[in-house]
This record gives sequence, C-alpha cells and structure tokens, in this order.
Amino acid sequence: MFQPNLAVSSFFLVGRSENLNMIISIMIIMIIKFVNREKELKALKERLKSDNFEFVVIYGRRRIGKTRLILESIKDEEHVYYLAIEGDNLKHFKRVASQVINELNYAEESWESYFNFLKDKIVVIDEFPNLIKENPKVVSEFQRIVDLLLKDTKTKFFILGSSVSIINNKILSYKSPLYGRKTGVLKLKPMNFFDIQGFFPSSSLEELIEIYGFADGIPYYLEKIVPPFWKWLENELERADSFLRYEVDFLMKYEFEDVTTYKKILEAVAFGKTSLKEIRDYLEIRHSDITPYLSNLIETEFLERVVPVTESHKSKRGRYVIQDNFIRFWFRFIFPNLSLIEENSFDVREIKREYSQYLGCVFERVCKEMLINLNKKGRLPFKFTKIGGWWHKAKEIDLIALNELTKEILFAECKWKDNVNAERIAKDMVRNKIPYVRWYSDKRREYIAIFAKSFRKKLEEFDGRKIYCFDLKDMQKLADLFK
Repeated sequence: MFQPNLAVSSFFLVGRSENLNMIISIMIIMIIKFVNREKELKALKERLKSDNFEFVVIYGRRRIGKTRLILESIKDEEHVYYLAIEGDNLKHFKRVASQVINELNYAEESWESYFNFLKDKIVVIDEFPNLIKENPKVVSEFQRIVDLLLKDTKTKFFILGSSVSIINNKILSYKSPLYGRKTGVLKLKPMNFFDIQGFFPSSSLEELIEIYGFADGIPYYLEKIVPPFWKWLENELERADSFLRYEVDFLMKYEFEDVTTYKKILEAVAFGKTSLKEIRDYLEIRHSDITPYLSNLIETEFLERVVPVTESHKSKRGRYVIQDNFIRFWFRFIFPNLSLIEENSFDVREIKREYSQYLGCVFERVCKEMLINLNKKGRLPFKFTKIGGWWHKAKEIDLIALNELTKEILFAECKWKDNVNAERIAKDMVRNKIPYVRWYSDKRREYIAIFAKSFRKKLEEFDGRKIYCFDLKDMQKLADLFK
C-alpha cells in the first residue's frame, strides 16, 4: 500500500532547496479536510472501477488541489504515486515505484521497461510537465508505451500538471503524439464562492466575501486562513516566512522565464488599467508590442479577455481582467508594499481602508454566481442563456442576463454598500443606462435586480419593470439552496 513518505522521497534524494515548498505542500494536503470536490472525486473513482485501460489528464493552476484530489481517490488502492522533479526522473521514479512493485528493481532504466512491470496497476505521475522540460521526447515515448503496452490492459494511468500551457500544447493539442490516447480530461478550477462555506461554517456571508476577495476558491489559500479574517491577515503579514512574500513569483516562474514584464502588466490590470492602451501607458511603453505578453498571460490563465455580453468575442471593446482574486489581491496590495512588508512596518489597515472599494468587483462575481445558481434552480422569472457585464463608453451595467429566444433580459447592479437607495439606482438604470443597450430594444421584456449589503428600503417595481432586491440576508438564505 501507498505510504505518505513515498510521495516526497525523491526530493530528499535530490536535495534541492527549491523543492522545499512542494514537499511541505504535499505533507500538508495529506492531513487536511477534503472539502467540496465530490463530483470530481466521483468521476475519478468511476475511472478506477473501469475494466478498461484509463489514461486521465488532470490539470489546473498550482494550489488548486490536484494532488489532494488524486490521493483522496486512490487512498484505498495499491498504487504508485510519483512527483516529478527537475532532473533524473527515471532514476527517482524507479526508486519510488520499486517500494510498491518490488520486481521493478530489476527493470532497465527506461519508461517502457518500467511500464512493463506496471501493467494493470494504478500509476500517477504528478507535475508531468517536469518530465517534458527534462526531455521533450518523453511525450513520444509515452505514446509508444500506451499504444504497445497499455491500451489493452486494465492499467489506470493518471498524469497531473500545473503548467496549463504545457498541458494544453504538449498533451492535449492535436499536434501532440498523445493526442487521441487519453480516455478522460479533468480540468480542476477554483471552487465556487458558495462552496467555500465548508471551510468556514461559522463565518458570516460578509466575512466569506472578504475571504473570497483574498483567496478566491483556491483550497491552498483557504486552508491557511483562520477567522477572524483581518486578525489572521495581520498576523500573516508580520510573519518573517509569510507565503505572501514569495507566492506569486513561485507561480509565475513555473510558466515564464523572465517575469518582469508580466508582473507589470498584472499590476496595471489590478489597478484598473484594462484596455490595451491603458496597459501600455501604465508600462510607459509607447511602441513595443505587448500583445504576445497578453496572449501568454491568457494562455496560462492569469488573465482573461472579456467583452460586453451583447457582443461577439471579436468586439473591439474587450477588456483584460485578472482571472482569480488571489492574484488580483496580491498585485493590488502586496506587490506595491513588499519593501514595507519586508521591513515589518506595513499596517494591515492600509489594506482595510481600500478593501470595500476593491470588493466591488468581487461582489459582482458573487452576484453572478448566485444568479447562475438561481437560474439552474428555476427561481428567476425566465431562464437565461447568457450572462456577463456590459459597457459602452462611459455607460456600464454590472451584469446582464438574457435569453435570445424569449427576448427577455435582466439588468443587475451590485453595490458593496450599506443603506443603498434602490429607487435611485433603478431610476438611473432606466433613464441613463438601459436605453443604450442595443439588444432587441423594441421587442424585449425587461427585469431589474439590485444587490447590496443592505437597503434603505427595498423596491418591487419601477416604471413598469419588476425589481428584485437582494441584501446579504437574502443571499444567505438563498445560499442554503445551493448546498
């Protein structure tokens, strides 16, 4: 049976200090509570019960919980788990695997020879991109292994990867030698906002949104937080070994050799510079083309390009936004203050002072998720087929949900404020914003939703339109429907 120490034994043989963080991460995830990955776990267990050969690719950004998921799924099965490193992987894989399959001690040092002894077994290679970096031809070697040795066996072969670009280009691309060999692909994404309640069952919805603005739905960060959130963050910033000091460099250096320009772009976007021109001006680059950098950041899922929900993806009004809240938080509050944090002279109140404004976009994401969940439950006046933001020049609406077939549309504003005047917002939307949304203007049926921390007075109707007002108390009650 698998023993926890096998997962990291190859690191100690190598003795490379840069792998220490990975070792610690593996040791931590062996003991933490497993939260809110039931669908993914079920899918993997079904693969394990299959009578056929299974070759499953599991990937997603670092810290997302890939290793924890696969170890949870195979914990009751005999298996070989290997965490690939930067070099000598053939030698170290053999040493790890032979502790489970003794006969492998006698195998020649080649992947093909190893897998001769591993037929009908469960084999997991974590951080497979490290094998590719060490030897790009390894992908062709594994194509041969699958075709000649494994495809007619009951072997269960899982490869995991944190480098989204390498997995997409070298494993999943139709140009890859392994194209067509996989039997399953699982892309692990951050948990949804309403799933993180499992980590903090005693926290209020307001505190959960504050936590989400920091950690997103990334298990690694969520597990570190011990409420109350602000007290924990203050203590974390004072720690000499705080993960906040090195975390984003750790993430980015796995994807990029030189991170300097990429970091400046992410800093620009974190401070609201979302157009190509605004980003270029922030970087003080007048003539250099930064689009390759933007493309790389999109491919590696640090950034995404979004367009108004009523327009096609080719719209010239596209904006660049940071995909997850942790990266956005880091570039907004940590990166500009690293020197003060290093000197232990940074005051967490500097973050708290700007945090309500920062949470505006975060609250929009929470409201969007809530509307999606209500849509699935059939709790809205119509079933929408598309949802997203909308903007045109100086006009902007936080969220629009629409149905092309029924010509129904919901306009939503999200205000991370107390005592919101719902009538004033509805009036502004009806008179100054909604008429500028050029989408079936004379044929559509309109609804309005307003989200806020609290309202001065709720509103049910304005100018012939149904108004839905949701405060945090309403959202907390509705959240119970999504469990």
